[in-house]
Amino acid sequence: MKVLDDAVAEMDFDFLSSGKHTMSVEGMRKVLGNGQENVVFLDVRTDKEMNYLVLPFAKHIPLHELPARMNELPKDKMVVAYCSSVFRSAVAYTLLRAHGFDQVKGMAASMEDIIKAFKPGPLGKM
Repeated sequence: MKVLDDAVAEMDFDFLSSGKHTMSVEGMRKVLGNGQENVVFLDVRTDKEMNYLVLPFAKHIPLHELPARMNELPKDKMVVAYCSSVFRSAVAYTLLRAHGFDQVKGMAASMEDIIKAFKPGPLGKM
């Protein structure tokens, strides 16, 4: 529990206001446009949600399975968690930090915002 306490304790005002713990949709587009060798996008939505929309570049681990499946994620790459809003990605962020992942971010965007980046016009500009 101390590790989780430490992960939460680092989230003070200065940390949260810096934005260093988040990635924007534009940041996601840049990573994908440059190749994502050093970044893993982690989709923490449920299996049921995946029936409606799959982003093929992401690793899917539902949030409720994440504690048991962390060994599937590399600790030597940036892990960027996302979900349909931002709540579950924030929980995933906290869990990953508590389990020793140093390079973690959460998407600062909803699925609607992410989807807009992958329509033909914006996608073509990548």
